[in-house]
Amino acid sequence: MSFMDKLSSGIDVVAEKVEGNKYLRAIKDAFTAYMPFIIIGSFALLFNVLLTSPTTGLAQFAPFSFLTALAPAFSTINFATMDIMSLLIPLFLASNLAKSNNTNPLITSAVALIAYVIVVPQFFTTTVDGVQQVVKGLPATSTNASGLFIGMILTVLVVELFTKLSNVNALRIKMPPSVPGGIVASFNVLLPIFVTLIIVAMVAQLFLNTTGMYMNEFIYKIVQAPLERLVQSPGGIMLLVIVSQIFWLVGIHGGLIISPIRNPLLIAALANNIAAVQAGEAATNPVTMGFWMSFIVPGGAGLTLSLLIAILIASKRDDFKAVAKVSFMPGLFGISEPVVFGLPLVLNPVFAIPFVFASSIGTAIALFFNQIGFLQPNTVDVPFGLPIGAGAFLGYGINGVIVQLLILALGVVMYLPFVLAANKKAVVTEETEAETASQMAAEKI
Repeated sequence: MSFMDKLSSGIDVVAEKVEGNKYLRAIKDAFTAYMPFIIIGSFALLFNVLLTSPTTGLAQFAPFSFLTALAPAFSTINFATMDIMSLLIPLFLASNLAKSNNTNPLITSAVALIAYVIVVPQFFTTTVDGVQQVVKGLPATSTNASGLFIGMILTVLVVELFTKLSNVNALRIKMPPSVPGGIVASFNVLLPIFVTLIIVAMVAQLFLNTTGMYMNEFIYKIVQAPLERLVQSPGGIMLLVIVSQIFWLVGIHGGLIISPIRNPLLIAALANNIAAVQAGEAATNPVTMGFWMSFIVPGGAGLTLSLLIAILIASKRDDFKAVAKVSFMPGLFGISEPVVFGLPLVLNPVFAIPFVFASSIGTAIALFFNQIGFLQPNTVDVPFGLPIGAGAFLGYGINGVIVQLLILALGVVMYLPFVLAANKKAVVTEETEAETASQMAAEKI
């Protein structure tokens, strides 16, 4: 087997295991389903900045001062979508797992949510008239992005425990045949719910007594915070990008494969940026989903729009030009499949190097401009499917558009030598085929 065949075979095995893992698939689907709410929440903050703020918005001008009264409306939208995501995303996750386990999605989701509330602090301290008081309720660190990882971990464990207990006949309360089916179903899960929540509560209390920390605090400190720092580092995010592109190289959607790891971290980064801005502080996390869409995969994974431009500029192959013309319009909207599978780029040794590494180079360029202050960490999420320039402008203003176009231009420069190499390879192939055809004709004579 050639190196490319061995690479393809090995990555296919990994991808099959990832795609076949119901937990990773459920996490990916949960974040995909919640993405519209994240976009809405980030736009609510944008409306406050552009419209209702008396210092930066339209409301600073006298005829529009009435807009300041709308600020609480947008703030509540932002709170209801961004600041309670650690409660809502586990609901989506639990529902997905319940469908896989053939249990009631509503009941299972409710059990998972209650279990999460059990393991986190149920009070916080505040100061009223100079006196510190303890108030019953969930602190922000239990509901915002800080609780995502413990929420997901706990949901998986609780759903599996509840599913197993629900299948134990001894825990089902027998009802007479005359009792309506809805009531029978409710009583059938009464004991499994009770046992599940008792176990969760006892483990949570034992954990608190042993460590002096609540579970969400411990998981955030030990697991989530280090991963967040890693993905915000140049080495960490570039490695993640390269892994994604290697999957693309063998014909597997790399973004979908890494999304169970990427999405929680990048969404948490955006939520932290929004929280910082609302607190009057500067956003500090450069790598968010908006950063990914604007600077890592503009024009498609692997900067394939740059490849299409390079082909239209320098390719002498009619087949390449035909694919480029068909793929150009989708590429403007970030869709790379037509060129990835039409050229194809899958297992293509000529374009393998730029296809795998172009996006990571684009990442490094964007991080450089962030480091020197030309790009500011975004607080408005950039949805997939916006045309080149539009998403970058929404998330980063005109500076974002400049950096995005610079990355695409450098991508064209990176791809051009390989397009020229493909020209030479095509000439050699044509000569070889002509020589072979001539020899076969001579043999027939």
